Amino acid sequence: MSSWLAVYLAGFVWGLLRTDARPLSRLLLALLWPIGPAAFVVVLAILVAVSPIAFPLFGALLCGAAGAAWWVLT
Repeated sequence: MSSWLAVYLAGFVWGLLRTDARPLSRLLLALLWPIGPAAFVVVLAILVAVSPIAFPLFGALLCGAAGAAWWVLT
């Protein structure tokens, strides 16, 4: 058994046994629990991608850092 499957099964069992919900909700939560960390990563990626537009000073610093990195590496 791979370590990923062992972690998933441990989370599945934990979700079934320790969640205070109806049986169908317990089952769905136990099956879908890996989506939480993936959603967190997606949200962080979106925030980093949008932050130069939302915060112009950060965008200017990011452009400057990218330009400096390009200049140094070429």
